[in-house]
Amino acid sequence: MKRQQRRDDPETTLRAFARGLEQQFWTALPAIVETVDLSRQTVTVQPTIKERITLDDGTMTSVPLPLLPDVPIVFPAGGGYSLTFPIQPGDECLVVFADRCIDAWWQSGGVQEQADLRMHDLSDGIAIFG
Repeated sequence: MKRQQRRDDPETTLRAFARGLEQQFWTALPAIVETVDLSRQTVTVQPTIKERITLDDGTMTSVPLPLLPDVPIVFPAGGGYSLTFPIQPGDECLVVFADRCIDAWWQSGGVQEQADLRMHDLSDGIAIFG
């Protein structure tokens, strides 16, 4: 399809706009544990999926995502019981990204105001093991 044809088609324009927005959202990614801090219940992880970027010359390339530091660990728990695992570097997990900023909740627990208005951000991941 020629550029002129795309510009005159509102549906195609809206689809391209929506696709651009979707590329800014993070929902969940597999990752590999780099370091573990069980006293703080956090891990630093390397996402295992690369991101495609467009270079200045218009070509596409894949680059690794940055390390995600201080990702809270979630273990299955309920009814006064919990399951924990001896997490080690090299283990794999699923990092789920919160819809909103989790900083205040992670610091203080309970119901909190948002410390920032960011959404679906790489800094708001929670590591799930299993």
